[in-house]
Amino acid sequence: MRLCANLRKSLGEAHENFMKKIRKGDMVILIAGRDKGRKGAVIEVLADDRLRVEGLNMSKKHQKPNPQMGVQGGIIEREAPLHVSNVLIFNPATQKGDRIGFKSLESGRKVRVFKSNKEMVDAK
Repeated sequence: MRLCANLRKSLGEAHENFMKKIRKGDMVILIAGRDKGRKGAVIEVLADDRLRVEGLNMSKKHQKPNPQMGVQGGIIEREAPLHVSNVLIFNPATQKGDRIGFKSLESGRKVRVFKSNKEMVDAK
């Protein structure tokens, strides 16, 4: 079944507006893969439920030199994207990875909370 362009556009906008469980700058712990158990900060959250984590899932890219842009050639190590299901937010109180839930405050603000101890993730 094909969706009309307006409906597809409105579904896409709704997808972008909901509150994300993992955001840029969060400390996460990897629960699957070759770097399992290692921690790092989220560098970038991509649109397709993937994210880049500082120092984790490193891959080597063979960079071709481009003198016009001033890019030097060689082998560059960089962070490859991970799927969001392979990481948990690091809970400093328990020193473990934890799942995230949402809670509305009396003021109407929606905040992220750890599922294990119900503490707020961003205590601002």
